[in-house]
Amino acid sequence: MNNAGQAIHIKKEILVRIIEAFFSDDFEEQTRLIPYVMRPKGMEVPYRCCVYKERAIIKDRAIAGLGFSIEDDDETVSLAKYARKAIERREISEKNLTVLQAACKGCSTNRIYVTDLCQGCVARPCLSSCKFGAISIENGRSVVDDSKCKKCQMCVKACPYKAIVKISVPCEDACPVGAIKKDETGFASIDFEKCINCGKCIANCPFGAVHERSQIVDILKAIKSEKKVIVMIAPSIAGQFPGNIYQLKSAIIKAGFDDVYEVAQGADVTAANEAKEFTERMKEVNAKASEWVNEWVNEGGYDEKNKHENDEEKKVKNFMTTSCCAGYNQLIKKHMPEIKPYVSETKTPMYYTAEIVKQDNPDSVTVFISPCVAKRAEGFENPNVDYIMNFEELGALFVAKKIQITECEEMKYPTESSKQARNFGFSGGVADSVKAALKDENSVKPCVINGLNKESIRQLKSYAASGSCEGNCNLIEVMCCEGGCIGGNATMNNQRTAKKLIEQLSNESKNIDKI
Repeated sequence: MNNAGQAIHIKKEILVRIIEAFFSDDFEEQTRLIPYVMRPKGMEVPYRCCVYKERAIIKDRAIAGLGFSIEDDDETVSLAKYARKAIERREISEKNLTVLQAACKGCSTNRIYVTDLCQGCVARPCLSSCKFGAISIENGRSVVDDSKCKKCQMCVKACPYKAIVKISVPCEDACPVGAIKKDETGFASIDFEKCINCGKCIANCPFGAVHERSQIVDILKAIKSEKKVIVMIAPSIAGQFPGNIYQLKSAIIKAGFDDVYEVAQGADVTAANEAKEFTERMKEVNAKASEWVNEWVNEGGYDEKNKHENDEEKKVKNFMTTSCCAGYNQLIKKHMPEIKPYVSETKTPMYYTAEIVKQDNPDSVTVFISPCVAKRAEGFENPNVDYIMNFEELGALFVAKKIQITECEEMKYPTESSKQARNFGFSGGVADSVKAALKDENSVKPCVINGLNKESIRQLKSYAASGSCEGNCNLIEVMCCEGGCIGGNATMNNQRTAKKLIEQLSNESKNIDKI
């Protein structure tokens, strides 16, 4: 869930106004007026130094809402021109994020700092706790040498007065791969060569300075066209909006779309395919183990000369990780090729659902409704997925169209999805689905990587290096967001409520073996 607080409400209001402007008689002019309507002359300024600063930031947020990068912005270009460029746009960009420098605080550098609470005590526990010689005593008080400090925080833990603190940069701390740093201007900048589109920087920046580049205008253009536009909803959506998913389908169609498919339908395909693949991999492991035992018996002992070679073969096949999380797949692609042999080759639920939609409706435009920014990267690589709309944007569309989901009639989906597939949206759900799809459930020993961070990435690297997983686990579910998809950067409900709502739906559904 996005933790940017009030910034989310501002972003949503801007999206609502962009949508309303699109359906007005003058899109360009109504878009140009957004900063002035939201911050009229004489209004008390709620956040910044003056109304002009607030308008400038609202303009930048609107530019991102129109699908453009702030880094490429020419300040002389009006919002009206950006609106026109959005209408004329024929292709979306691969770069899904943009940083609003006007909104960025330019936080102090990540470092360990001794505050005025330091008492200059005789024991000097901070001094003895530091293994790197980064702490010295000056004028009777502790001082940290930033050039030697490794930010291990041992001194923070050792100080009895809590006088030593870590000064954090929220976006940098949240990024698991070091893709966001200050540039030469002192403001945040994203390295897209490293970025895995996890969305953690969006969720953790308290100033809302990191934005997704919205595709909402492109989607609205598709709705206005002659083409059939079909929506695919992620399983986690069941925990985000009032009413049930059958009323949600009706609301989405009322908003202008032609049909709605559950991506849980594709999740059933993913679970079945991963179960089959898991069974085949484990058969190979068992066959190889038997072969090694026979070699050991026949040759009178283990062949030390071939030990490394045999270990390498064993490492490739003795456990399998899931493959449905787009952020995790980006991590593998850009940072962890060593774990690729362990990753299931099965495609994601979105992939299979989009394939089904295109088979049913070859000339349709497909829109995936997503809880996170990572799916934008996956969608860009999939020719069957045309656009991505996140939960926040769908909510803004309902507001702009004045649609109340709870007042809509219920509508059925083309194919009913299983209980397990509808649980894909929270941590543990994917592993449970694969287990339920197996004929022999006892053959799987699952474990869950509940969120990608620096520690869990080190954990995965150690599994890849050793060829084994702790606790003899043979199926690892990896979810980029803590809590699973219900923890995505574009989700709107707290995880406990979201999970409860999803479980209510899944408990009314059939088991996977009945689908």
